[in-house]
This record gives sequence, C-alpha cells and structure tokens, in this order.
Amino acid sequence: MDFEESKPKILDPKTALLKAEKYCVYQERAQQEVRDKLYTFGLHQRDVENIVSELISQNFLNEERFANAYALGKFRQKGWGKIKIKQALKLKRVPDGLIKKALQQIDLDDYLLKLKGILEKKAGLSKEKDAYKRSYQLKQYAYGKGYEGDLVAEVLKANDL
Repeated sequence: MDFEESKPKILDPKTALLKAEKYCVYQERAQQEVRDKLYTFGLHQRDVENIVSELISQNFLNEERFANAYALGKFRQKGWGKIKIKQALKLKRVPDGLIKKALQQIDLDDYLLKLKGILEKKAGLSKEKDAYKRSYQLKQYAYGKGYEGDLVAEVLKANDL
C-alpha cells in the first residue's frame, strides 16, 4: 500500500497545465523549476515541453522576469552579493545573458551600502580583539555572502572596520 502512494501522480496534460499555471502565479519561476515540477506529476518529456511552451506563450513563464525578480529579491531581502546570486541562477539553468542583465539591475550605490551595512553589523557582533583576525573574519563573511574581494577590501579600508 505505501509503495503505491509514493508513486508520482499521473495527470493528464490539461490538468497538469492548470496546476502549472497556479504554480507560476504564486511566484516567479524558472523554466527548469516548472519542468521539474511537471516531471513529479509523471508526465512524459513531450507533454512537459508542450506545457512549458504554453506557459511561455501565455506569459506565465518568463525567464528574464524571473531572473530580475530573483536577483533583486535575494539582494534586498537576504543581502546576497552578485557572485552568490549568479551561482544560484546558474543552478536554476538561467541563460548567462539573462543573468548578466539581472545583475545590472542592482544599483552600485545600493550594493556598496548593503555591503557596508552587512560588514558593520558583523563587526558589531565580533568579539575578536586582534585587528588582523577581525578583518579576516569580516572578509570571509562577506565572501560567503557572495561579495567581490576588491569591493570588500575597499569597504573595509574606507570604513576602518
């Protein structure tokens, strides 16, 4: 009995299209996310590609719109840097041209302000007394957030953190 329940639900393409539309309306999605979801319904590749094409033609799916929303959302909400955003979009199989366009949407002044704020907040929490070790910790934290090394060094130097 349990084995049968774990099998993917096999839906007809029309039902799957309706479910996929709801899935796309809830939030912006990458094409690969939608494909993966459709495969969990037990659909064949031909049906999946037809549904994805239909979603694109009805403007439920738009890779550029997704990339822009994803990049700005991760930057504003989570404080991610461009390197981390780029890697995440690559994992979602977004084309490089759209990734580049999406990253250009992030204003450089806002980017530097966000980086400065992240480093100041982390510096305030750090208990490290040795200036060299403290600087190293802050750099590692910023690198982990996906910020570029030259910008991190510049912000640290300019703000004496």
